Amino acid sequence: MNKRKKGIWLAIGGSMVLMSLYFALWPIPIDPINWDAPKSDGYKGFHRQNDKLSNMKFIRLDHYSQPEHIVFKDGWLFASVKEGAIIRMRPDGSEIEEVVNTGGRPLGFDFDYENALIIADPMYGSHGGILRVKNWQSKADIELLTASVDGKAIYFADALVVARTGKIYFTDASSEVIPELVGDVLAAGEIDILAQTSTGRLLEYDPTSKETRVLMHGLSFANGIALDEKQENILLNETGKYRVWKISTKADNISPIDSGEKAQVMVDNLPGLPDNLLQGKDGKYWIGLVSPRNTFLDYSADKAWLRSVVMRIPHSFWPRGQGYAHVISINEEGVVVSDFQGPGLSYQQITGVTETDDRLYFHHIGELDKIGWMENVK
Repeated sequence: MNKRKKGIWLAIGGSMVLMSLYFALWPIPIDPINWDAPKSDGYKGFHRQNDKLSNMKFIRLDHYSQPEHIVFKDGWLFASVKEGAIIRMRPDGSEIEEVVNTGGRPLGFDFDYENALIIADPMYGSHGGILRVKNWQSKADIELLTASVDGKAIYFADALVVARTGKIYFTDASSEVIPELVGDVLAAGEIDILAQTSTGRLLEYDPTSKETRVLMHGLSFANGIALDEKQENILLNETGKYRVWKISTKADNISPIDSGEKAQVMVDNLPGLPDNLLQGKDGKYWIGLVSPRNTFLDYSADKAWLRSVVMRIPHSFWPRGQGYAHVISINEEGVVVSDFQGPGLSYQQITGVTETDDRLYFHHIGELDKIGWMENVK
């Protein structure tokens, strides 16, 4: 072998060594762990493929995008958007206006007994938290209610609901991933779910005592929540484990392993990743399946090392489920009562559904500047 060829092979070998060291040793945000992924049943039975979303219509949002959460109140649609705002509009999309801009990335929100906006914002200030806005159009009036619990920061405030008692129940999707450092809530969520370290929490804030407590910890991306009719239990989406929990409001720092009678899995092994969860009409609870199951995530469940390798490649090249439009509703017993899908529909990454008397409005976190809706067929 002449010197030139030998030099080429040495360069190739050196590059391969450096690349191997990079994929093995380069720092990553979280060290993934092994987990038990349930075998997917796919789109069968009640979840067999259908085209019930095919007649979806759309409301344009001007220069706003990603209406991740939508609330209907007093004849107005309110939506949290990527641009850091809560906007509102009439049901037909007219009279769009910005009611508050947190400067962060508001996700779930609700209203309290004084009609103040209560907002979960993981990118407000340094780390985010739960905000209260009494006079909507005044940014100076934004009050930070809570940003920590037991001395630990709330990094990923995600979904919330205000009870009739005034207490605020909300999720901290991950105790390890900081969306502000990642720069995007969707990417931050993908990091947490890929790692499967299960550090999400269900929390309660009491505005009277101004105390925050943990109801449940150890959840794999704790996401959408709703209260049952009696407001004695919380329904919660555990996105990373494809399931829905029912958790007592009296729970105190329990985990999925030691939940006892305070919590139980209502729906398990869904064909997609459950995101927002909202109470609808006639005892229904709507869930957006933001993405189908990720085949790679299930395959690599017992191969944490392989997921570590993936974390070292550019985020845009990560293996993920194909886009698909899919929402379901369940009752308080966890029975799936409706399943709407849209094969080929471009309005994908649907995070949730807001139901009114005559319409269904679809939340999403894709790069779109519109809200999908369709007639509510009872």
